[in-house]
Amino acid sequence: MFKNKDSRLELSTAMLIDAARQRGIEVEILDADDNFIRLKKDDHIEYVKQATRTSADTYIAPLIMENKAVTKLILRENDISVPAGIMVKSVDEAVEKFAAFRGRDIVIKPKSSNFGIGIVILKKLQSATDYRDAVEQAFRHDVSVLIETFVPGREFRFLVIGDAVAGILHRVPANVVGDGVHTIEALVAIKNQDPLRGKGYVTPLEKIRLEQTEISFLQEQHKTILTIPQKGETVYLRENSNISTGGDSIDFTDAIGADYKAIAVAAAKAVGARICGADMIIQDIKKPADRDNYGIIELNFNPALHIHNYPYQGENRHVDDMILNLLGYGNGRGK
Repeated sequence: MFKNKDSRLELSTAMLIDAARQRGIEVEILDADDNFIRLKKDDHIEYVKQATRTSADTYIAPLIMENKAVTKLILRENDISVPAGIMVKSVDEAVEKFAAFRGRDIVIKPKSSNFGIGIVILKKLQSATDYRDAVEQAFRHDVSVLIETFVPGREFRFLVIGDAVAGILHRVPANVVGDGVHTIEALVAIKNQDPLRGKGYVTPLEKIRLEQTEISFLQEQHKTILTIPQKGETVYLRENSNISTGGDSIDFTDAIGADYKAIAVAAAKAVGARICGADMIIQDIKKPADRDNYGIIELNFNPALHIHNYPYQGENRHVDDMILNLLGYGNGRGK
């Protein structure tokens, strides 16, 4: 496991610094709180923020990816499958559309957000109250909200660097596996003892929380934090699979076919991004990449690097080296 020598820095930035120094690149930390660094080798200088915000990308590309509505429009124009849905600008407007979504699986999310903030998934929607509550939650994070068809399947994070996919992860929602003895609360505490887990992105994985979101999700499963799961039973604590909320990361780089990788690269190119995290839902990775088998639900302009180098399961993809390659600092391990 990589040791983060400076706890002020996010792990992705610390990794990039270490990889740079191994290449003889001079590194200056300009603002540790902002993870802002300067790289210098001979007369080649690059400024990097949070490991992936670099001169390789234009100013407009992150703004496109930040706006989920604009991103979907551009991807759809480039014949890339995205979820169907609408954008609303008020709670009342959303409530007027309730009948159109009744009985369906939907996702309600702020137009511009990261890390799964404000996102709610509702299955077989029947409750107008739950629907309104989800809409109000999303509006707490933005002035516009997207209501989309839920795309079934497994979610994968494709990290695109330059013209290639550098790594692919399947992200599993925060969970514990029962042993027939310990409560869910105790199992979370045990799992959180893993040195890979911490807080604030200074470690490869984040600690699992037991807050209102997790407690409510357990209640939907007729469970509480004091429930003792059966031996071998997996209990999920959240619907969303973000690593930032305690999810597990499993490397799938070699298991996903070239056609899906090509779609991720095409999506990044469509929005003009050289560094991009493409979140893709795939129903069956063994089937060809036709429109009925996948959908891109989001593009991320500041994708985490550390989750690909230190996955919960799988091998180190050395994506920090690929960033340095992209920035013109020679050819390291990353190809």
